[in-house]
Amino acid sequence: MLIIISKFLIPRGFRGITIFPFIVIKEDLDAKNLVLINHEKIHIRQQLEMLVLPFYFIYVLDYLLKTVRYKDKNIAYRNIIFEKEAYSNERNINYLKKRAFWNWLRYL
Repeated sequence: MLIIISKFLIPRGFRGITIFPFIVIKEDLDAKNLVLINHEKIHIRQQLEMLVLPFYFIYVLDYLLKTVRYKDKNIAYRNIIFEKEAYSNERNINYLKKRAFWNWLRYL
């Protein structure tokens, strides 16, 4: 996992993004934000489990389907299966130590 700090690579409204093997953070202070880093580490694990490329395919497909369903991009984003797992567990810093393989399936 490599952390990169760049204001230019992050879409507006976001503080970080994970593109395996990189975690890109918008602000220097956020690189020390354990909750944000843990959220992004959960995405790293999800991407590894799915051999990276299938993760992105399912992520985008789920987002598109949820956008049609909810008719709201923000609600759709928060309901992407991978985001639901990450947001639900981002405050549990030990989550990845006990996380089951493909645990994101529980959020379908």
